Amino acid sequence: MGTISTRVPDELEAELEAYLEDEKLDRSTAVRKLLSEGLEEWRRERALDQLAAGTVTFSKAAELAGMSVWDFAQLAKERDITWVADDHLDADLEAL
Repeated sequence: MGTISTRVPDELEAELEAYLEDEKLDRSTAVRKLLSEGLEEWRRERALDQLAAGTVTFSKAAELAGMSVWDFAQLAKERDITWVADDHLDADLEAL
């Protein structure tokens, strides 16, 4: 397991301390959890952006997001992203 060290503004550290108390976590566990959740959200947003731009198929975007196609379809619907494109339709249907 790697080690990451960083300096954070006082306000962010105070918010982290409140998070530690609320979640009853030690600092390392809390930072790992928050980093993991942040990266998960980043993967989803990146996949949605690529899908909206038409650079990936729907099934590939779901894979990039680390989600099932059904869960990703719900997310795309919630974000009002149209994902059916003529040039990707065959590949998406094959993946399903």
